[in-house]
Amino acid sequence: MRIAITTTQVPFIKGGAEIMVEGLEKALIKHGHETEIISIPFRFNRNEVWKAMEMWDAQSFETFECGRIDRVICLKFPSFYLKSENKYVWLMHQHRSVYELFGTPYGEPSDDSIALTLKSEITKRDTISLSEAKKVFTISKRVSDRLKQFNGVNSIPLYQPPKLANSLRTGDQLPYIYFPSRLETLKRQELLIRSIQYMKSPCVIVISGDGGQWQYLNSLVTELGVSSRVKMLGRVNDDELIRWYSNSLGIFFGPYEEDYGFITLEAMLSAKPIITCNDSGGPLEFVIDGETGYITEPLAEAVAEAVDKLYFNRSKAKEMGFNGLQRYRDLRIDWDNVVEQLLSNH
Repeated sequence: MRIAITTTQVPFIKGGAEIMVEGLEKALIKHGHETEIISIPFRFNRNEVWKAMEMWDAQSFETFECGRIDRVICLKFPSFYLKSENKYVWLMHQHRSVYELFGTPYGEPSDDSIALTLKSEITKRDTISLSEAKKVFTISKRVSDRLKQFNGVNSIPLYQPPKLANSLRTGDQLPYIYFPSRLETLKRQELLIRSIQYMKSPCVIVISGDGGQWQYLNSLVTELGVSSRVKMLGRVNDDELIRWYSNSLGIFFGPYEEDYGFITLEAMLSAKPIITCNDSGGPLEFVIDGETGYITEPLAEAVAEAVDKLYFNRSKAKEMGFNGLQRYRDLRIDWDNVVEQLLSNH
């Protein structure tokens, strides 16, 4: 087949979305398909969002000079606005600031008339465009639930493996909790750092990644006087990432309303227990409280208690880690399954 993958991007930013695009392209090529990624820069201010919607809405993918495209797989808002009789959607997430983040500190204000107009227009166009697709998949049950709630659109959750799925391994149980992620407000590194004040154990916190919260989080560490117990690594390479995962006591991943969360899967593949929060979204599809990790309130005291449980009962922590590894295997999360589902005509 000749397959187009459509998406948007913020130049020089590489996170889970970009890894997903690259992984899908490689998997399709591996299965013998001619594949092209078609991506356009995206800006988050309101006027630019309107422009992006209009631009994608005007695109017809029925035919190009190259001839017919057999299947178009749309991944990100608003690329699924394009027109094609062979349009399929594998949705990462919608424009979150007008959906589940609307009226919260993370999204558009609910008392702003322009924001309300934008929300109404995006909801209407999303519903129409997604309903035009031959089939709609999402990256998680959480995203499917939102799609049903806000747009009345049915969809099929389809999990993808992390990039390092074949490289992650388990190692020692050293006394640190690891949190690799972009340093952004929604990821809530602050919650883990503040939990140190309430820990009974001498556990160390190791955080890797870069982002907009770098300066604030470093200042917070200094302000709380916990510099001896927090390592801020910045960006690490894949080999370093694997080592930090493999030798940790456990992984913290407690974002707010995460869509999916590769970190959860990477922790499972490293046979490490995961501490997450009851409002973290995607991770809750994988973490079973007391069996593969702990689900806590998004409070520093509750996170500290979970860390202490891992520290003072290492055998239980190890058991939960291997339970998570087995759960990952049972879910059959691999690219062969992704390709099979996306290209099925049933």
